[in-house]
Amino acid sequence: MRIVVADDQASVREGLALMLNVLPDIDVVATAADGQQALERVAEHNPDAVLLDLRMPVLDGIETATRMAVDYPDVVVVILSTYADDASVLAALRAGARSFLTKDADRAGIARALHSAVSGLAVMDPQVQDTLLAAARGIPEAPRLPDGLTRREAEILSLVARGMTNAEICKSLFLSANTVKTHINRIFAKTSSRDRAAAVEYARRHGLA
Repeated sequence: MRIVVADDQASVREGLALMLNVLPDIDVVATAADGQQALERVAEHNPDAVLLDLRMPVLDGIETATRMAVDYPDVVVVILSTYADDASVLAALRAGARSFLTKDADRAGIARALHSAVSGLAVMDPQVQDTLLAAARGIPEAPRLPDGLTRREAEILSLVARGMTNAEICKSLFLSANTVKTHINRIFAKTSSRDRAAAVEYARRHGLA
């Protein structure tokens, strides 16, 4: 399966490409730093799917998905985003996205979603499903977390604030060491924290400790 990865953060974009390229049945044929580049890469490489971030410069994910549905209807769009509020999810689906994942998804989950989407199936991760169900039932959204933190990142940050080590967090949440390390690196980046002490102070300021 040939895919294009589009994300404005170079570390995320390159990490996804590297992570997915090691799989025998996925070939990342190109990457893009914004929506306009994504459209250009699709025109150049004719992939099966695009793994697309929502918040990007030039053209955001919604506008990119909308244009892709018109110009490249055979290319499947899978959204991979930090943001999973009902407005973002519904806008993406209306724009033609087949599936919607949050950046909590691991490599296996992303690969399954891509394969399923190309096969014609829609895939929503549990957080997105909860958001859609709440919207359908008219249940108010939970308060939005600061600085784009996901629920899992907020959960891990609260454990860090309690003084737990990475190994202890792994055991508590049944996650691998690499997954916890990745989450903590994202937490540091989103909260502009240089170290755990700064992250703990951030958690206390925002009521997450």
